[in-house]
Amino acid sequence: MKTHHFTCIKCPLSCQIELIEDNGTVLEIRGCTCNQGEQYALDEFSNPLRIVTTTVRVTEGILPVVPVRSQAPLPKSLIADCVSVLNTTEVEAPVTCGQIVCSNILDTGIDVVASRDLERRH
Repeated sequence: MKTHHFTCIKCPLSCQIELIEDNGTVLEIRGCTCNQGEQYALDEFSNPLRIVTTTVRVTEGILPVVPVRSQAPLPKSLIADCVSVLNTTEVEAPVTCGQIVCSNILDTGIDVVASRDLERRH
């Protein structure tokens, strides 16, 4: 048996949750105050997801990089690969907030978009 500890982020209570499993089978979940905590712990245990945020290089921009984010959460196991792809991605200014910077990253069906406007250098 193994115990996993999570701090729930589904509501302001930030419950300290323990998930007890044996060979991948969940045996017990404790510490949930609201009804969202149990599902959060199950999701974090079986398939953790995260929004990816980083920067992408910009040519001819007033700044050398623009902040970007994934439009939806990606599997946590893919984050390093996503960041590697984005490290080699370059866009040309001007850039508008919401502009797709990388379409369908790693064949996930999720786009990465700019998080701000960035003007072209004069």
